[in-house]
Amino acid sequence: MAKGKSTVFFCQNCGYESSKWLGQCPGCKEWNTMVEEPAVKKGSGGSGVSVGGRGAAVPISLREVDLREEARMTTHIAELDRVLGGGIVPGSLALVGGDPGIGKSTLLLQVCRHMAADGRKVLYISGEESLQQIKIRAKRIGEFSDNLRLLCETNLETVEQTIRKEMPAVAVIDSIQTMYREEISSAPGSVSQVRESTNVLMQLAKGLDVSILIVGHVTKEGTVAGPRVLEHMVDTVLYFEGDRHASYRILRGVKNRFGSTNEIGVFEMKEEGLLEVKNASEFMLSGKPEGASGSVVSCSMEGTRPVLLEIQALVCRSNFGIPRRQATGMDFNRLNLLMAVLEKRLNLQMSDCDAYVNLAGGMRIVEPAIDLGVAMAVASSFKNRVIDDKTIAFGEIGLSGEVRGVSQASQRVAEAVKLGFTTCILPAVNAGQIKEKQEITVIGVKTVRDAIDLI
Repeated sequence: MAKGKSTVFFCQNCGYESSKWLGQCPGCKEWNTMVEEPAVKKGSGGSGVSVGGRGAAVPISLREVDLREEARMTTHIAELDRVLGGGIVPGSLALVGGDPGIGKSTLLLQVCRHMAADGRKVLYISGEESLQQIKIRAKRIGEFSDNLRLLCETNLETVEQTIRKEMPAVAVIDSIQTMYREEISSAPGSVSQVRESTNVLMQLAKGLDVSILIVGHVTKEGTVAGPRVLEHMVDTVLYFEGDRHASYRILRGVKNRFGSTNEIGVFEMKEEGLLEVKNASEFMLSGKPEGASGSVVSCSMEGTRPVLLEIQALVCRSNFGIPRRQATGMDFNRLNLLMAVLEKRLNLQMSDCDAYVNLAGGMRIVEPAIDLGVAMAVASSFKNRVIDDKTIAFGEIGLSGEVRGVSQASQRVAEAVKLGFTTCILPAVNAGQIKEKQEITVIGVKTVRDAIDLI
């Protein structure tokens, strides 16, 4: 009797493989993540190249490892180079994720344009758009060199043969969810197809020393569609943040084997494509209202870059039995904690008030250094007192109401001086580290009560 097609179950989160369905994945302990896929036949169809690209793998001692600096390829987009750690590393595999229409394909096409203008051979492979659609988008961006080659294909075998034949310096795959192998009977975008496609592209990148940039779609939860193992296999993971209907875009590195994962790049969507924002702080503060209560400027460190942003708060009496709390751009639970500190330590009775906090500019901040700014904005709105427009505040607040020190205070104050701020409220432990006292008035506070009394 002929055996039917065998199937296995894969975890969409970590890629764990099982012969039967399980409610909880034994690998990552997540529930209801197992999906059924046709079994992939184990064959000898590998690339035959070691990950290092030097043929057969031979063990060597640590002393023999060459520690020379990797020669990076600049993209001529300063914001992208900063997030990547200085440029594209030859032989690297990078994943760019983001919501539909946010600008992933536009940014990578701009990268291809600059790389081709430098005389490098670039291959752009699209599985979603036709050549005519790519040409329409390219006309908005500018003139392209003949070093850029286009290919519309979804068959992974054809893509692999083309990359081996063309041997480009940079290859773009748009997107990984459209690629498929004929040996795997599951549909494109499934766990098996995405995992196998990424593995083949990784072998090509490491074996041929070709830098490959992959576009990945995201789910409604904000993660890249497909198995979580996809992010573990690549060298760099970049996420586009922001509203696709707004003009700003924030590119954040969440994984980078060749640089920091805290850097961000700020872009603005224009008719001619994505334009980098040189001064992110000035861009975030554009349109700030003057003489309005509940508005204060704070500073957050994104990698090595200080970013000033406006914190807006609105506190009003509630018409319902349970007051409403809403936080946009920061942790909701952090807002509840700060309001509890204000009620306990300053006797501000806000238990019957609705509270709304918004970080203008669309940024998502998790650094606790903005605690002091949030507390001052909430108290300003509750008391209906205006904070001076040239005042900036930052610091972490503890449960006892103390204002704790933050890192890189000098860089934060220097950024405030650059934008014309005249007063800085910061933790007392950081006040002695500031050298720009002659250009800005530095006020060190030990408790949140000291800061609120300044309003």
